[in-house]
Amino acid sequence: LPTILKEKQNYLSQKQNKKTIVIDFSSPNIAKPFGIGHLRSTLIGNAIANIHEFNGYKVIRMNYLGDWGTPFGKILLGYEKFGDAKLLKKDPVKHLFDLYVKMSKNDKYDSESKEYFKKLEGGDTKLVKQWKLFRELSVKEFKEIYSILGVKFDVYSGESMYNDKLDNVVKELERKKLLIEDSGANIVKLDDLGVALIQKSDGSSLYITRDIATAIDRYKKYKFDKMIYEVGSEQKLHFRQLFKVLELMGYNWSKDCVHIAHGLYLDKDGKKFSSRKGKTVFMKDVLDETIKLAEKSIKGREVSPDTALEIARAAIFYGDLKNHPSKDAIFDIDKFLQFNGDTGPYLLYTYARANSIVSGMRNKKFLVPVLSGIEIEMIKKMGEFPFVVENSMKNINPSLISHYSYELCQIFNEFYHSCKVVGSANESFRIALVKSFMIVLDNSLSLLSINVVKRM
Repeated sequence: LPTILKEKQNYLSQKQNKKTIVIDFSSPNIAKPFGIGHLRSTLIGNAIANIHEFNGYKVIRMNYLGDWGTPFGKILLGYEKFGDAKLLKKDPVKHLFDLYVKMSKNDKYDSESKEYFKKLEGGDTKLVKQWKLFRELSVKEFKEIYSILGVKFDVYSGESMYNDKLDNVVKELERKKLLIEDSGANIVKLDDLGVALIQKSDGSSLYITRDIATAIDRYKKYKFDKMIYEVGSEQKLHFRQLFKVLELMGYNWSKDCVHIAHGLYLDKDGKKFSSRKGKTVFMKDVLDETIKLAEKSIKGREVSPDTALEIARAAIFYGDLKNHPSKDAIFDIDKFLQFNGDTGPYLLYTYARANSIVSGMRNKKFLVPVLSGIEIEMIKKMGEFPFVVENSMKNINPSLISHYSYELCQIFNEFYHSCKVVGSANESFRIALVKSFMIVLDNSLSLLSINVVKRM
C-alpha cells in the first residue's frame, strides 16, 4: 500500500525499454462517414497503444487513411456534376458521401469516373486541388470525433503517400524473381495462401501493393520491433498474404508484423450493426445520442457538465473493450449506460463512491491490523495488476484489463458494505486501502482511455 500511495499513476509502469512499436488503427476512408465499424479499430488499437506504452515501449500511433483509389474518380466527377459548395461547407463528409452513393447507383458514370481517377493519378492540377480539399475537410471532421473520444495519433498517413513508390515494389519483386505474369496481370504465388495480385492487366495497383510499399517505408523510418495492424477480421487473408510476400522478399522483420483481427459490431437483434434498416450509421450521431442519454441518466444529481461526457465515453469504451477483440460485440447503448452490472458507468460510480469516503482525508502512518477476508482479497487483487497488464500486452487483448477492473470493483463494493472506514478502529489502514484501490482502478481504466470522475 505505501508503494501504491507513493507512485500513484506510475504504480508499476515500466521505464522506457528502447523498443519501438508501430500501431496502425482506426483508418477511416476520406469523403465517407466515420461509421460505427471504424469505432472498434479505434478503441481496441488505442488501448493496445496505451498498454504497450505502460510497459515501456515507444509507441507510434498511426492513422492510415483510405484516401486513394477509384472511388475518388466517382466523388470528383460527382462533385463536378452535382456538387453544392454550401452543402460542402455545412456538412462536407455527408455531402461527399451522398454524391458517391448517387454516382455508384448509375453505371453510366463508371468509365468516366475511372478516367477522372487516372487524371488524378497523373497529377491533374484541378483534380489534385479538389482532392486535397476533400481530404482536408474529412480529416477535420475525423479529428472532431477523435477529440470527443479522447484519442490521439502521432502520424496521419494514407494510401496516397505511396502512389509514387509502387513501381519500385514491382521492380523489386521482378528483381527477386517473385513476380509471375498471368493473363497480363502480375502475381506472386503463395502456395496454400493462394495468389497475391500485385498489378492488374491495365497496370493499376492494388491494396497489397500499397501495403508492401507502406510496410517497407515504415521499417526504414522507425526500425520498429513490432508493427500491429488493428483491422477487421474480413482482412485476415490480405494480411497473411502481405506478411508472406514481405518474408519472400527477404525482410526478416516481417515476422514482427501482427494483424489483430476484430469482430463485427452487432445490433441488439444480433445482426450487423452498420447495416440496420439499410442505413449507414454515422459515429457523430451515435456519440450525440449517447451523450444525451448519459445526461438523462444523471439528471438531478450534483455533477459537473463534463461528467455526462465521461459517462458516455466510459459506456462506449468499456462496452466494447470488455469483449475479446476477435469476437463479435453487441452494441447496445442502453445496456452500456446502466449503473449496475458489468458496465463503464458502474466502474465510474464505484470510484466516486470510494472518493466520497476518503475525500479530504490525509494519509497517515498505519499498522497492519488483523485483516478481514475481504480486505485480504482486495489487497491480493491490487497485487495482480502488473501481471494482468503484462498478460494483456503479450496476448494483445485489452479485455483482460476490463475484466480485472470489474472484478476489482466488485471486491471493493463488498468491502464498502461490510467494513466501516472512517471512525473505525482500523481507520488509518482502511483509508490507505481505499485510496490505493482508487489509484489502481484509475491506472487500470486509463489503459482503456476511460477517465474516472470524483462525484456522481
